[in-house]
Amino acid sequence: MYHINQNSKIALHKQLFEALKQDIIDNYKIDEKLPSIRKVMSMYNLSKNTVESAYSQLVAEGYIDSIPKSGYIVIENNFTNFKDTFTNEKVEKDEDILYDFFPARLQKESFPLKIWKRLSSKVIDESLDLGRYCDKQGEIDLRIEIAKYLNTSRAVKCSEEQIIIGNGFINSLSLLALILNKEHDTLAIEEPGYHVARKVYENHKYKIERIEVNKNGINIEKLEKSKVRLVYLTPSHQYPTGVSIPISNRLKLIQWANRNDGIIIEDDYDSELNYVNKPIPSLQGLDKDKRVVYVGTFSKALSPALRVSYMVLPSNILNIYQKNYSYYDSGVSLLTQKTLHSFIKEGYWDKHLRKIRTQNKKKHNLLKFLLENKLNTSMKIVSQGGGLAILIQPTASFNWKMLKDLALEKKIKVYFTKPRCGGIYQAVMMGFGGIKEEELEDAINIFSKIWFKCFIKEKEKSK
Repeated sequence: MYHINQNSKIALHKQLFEALKQDIIDNYKIDEKLPSIRKVMSMYNLSKNTVESAYSQLVAEGYIDSIPKSGYIVIENNFTNFKDTFTNEKVEKDEDILYDFFPARLQKESFPLKIWKRLSSKVIDESLDLGRYCDKQGEIDLRIEIAKYLNTSRAVKCSEEQIIIGNGFINSLSLLALILNKEHDTLAIEEPGYHVARKVYENHKYKIERIEVNKNGINIEKLEKSKVRLVYLTPSHQYPTGVSIPISNRLKLIQWANRNDGIIIEDDYDSELNYVNKPIPSLQGLDKDKRVVYVGTFSKALSPALRVSYMVLPSNILNIYQKNYSYYDSGVSLLTQKTLHSFIKEGYWDKHLRKIRTQNKKKHNLLKFLLENKLNTSMKIVSQGGGLAILIQPTASFNWKMLKDLALEKKIKVYFTKPRCGGIYQAVMMGFGGIKEEELEDAINIFSKIWFKCFIKEKEKSK
């Protein structure tokens, strides 16, 4: 129960927001559902507007997301701490943590706040008409700039008419699940793979078929045998293994879709953050037969607080959207869309990407050097070269729970793949994006001392 003071000078929706936020931080797990608005209204004798305002603020700040027909769920982000299956202890508050190896975080200083504020103010002063609703598909000017960017950077072939703006990746995937559910009832996903995509489609009553990943990405032979006609892929930087699907296999996947009247959902995860090779062009750009839906977001490379995602729909799926789902609002404010449009059009997005690539390439290379020198043959690197994390695995029997517990004692947070992917694949995700370059050596010095304590000796194994 939350303490809501009806006589306080603090507005009721603000009290409820703070109470819910702290409850999420302390007690909720990723994908756990919050009580319904109606239930909270009844429990605390609050108006619908009050509860909706609190929930809207939680969405805006990236603690939860709204899933059509399902309610509100807790999402993984840069602001909340979650418990996982490896410990029953409460996770430490952020202010108590010395080093956080969160695998999908940029330093807060990376966000171009001054530029964003200036562009936002300019939009308000010069062009923002607060008296109208947004285009439900997303503002046309923003969609034009996204289409140009995708064509130039990822060889995506599309017009602005094919782009659907969404309020975060989960909402885009959820809308796509609705659009496709009359033709498809089963989704193939990578194993290991992104648990959020699986959860979204499970919530929409899709059956899930897990297809193993090998050194070339998803196993195409097993995909063929599965008889599934809808598959979700992260081909540029597979989550979590980091594998990139080579061009030969991309062409095979397109051929698979053509032969089986299939659809590929291409999540171009981490394509902007490649430090070794030039990224292979998108699957969508290779598709001539309307078989690929391309999904992307600005959350990771810019800011999760913006909650701006997009889908590129082939014309046949776009027709279904326009016929049955065009009344769905993007959920992104007019101010945010106009500001992002200016940010891209005036060249700041490209400059920002170059800056964070340079910064994080340095950190990636330093972290790799430190891991190889401090941990030596006790570990093997299983994913590197892109994104915001390096994945490592121990080379002998290992106590994963001990690593988690001892790290927290030293005020270090570490993350494992198993609770984030499901299945049996296990590795440590050494996120570097949120740690300053000059702090990495100290962080790994502390981590390495903990690491070596966690190997299981022969006597312990025999017990």
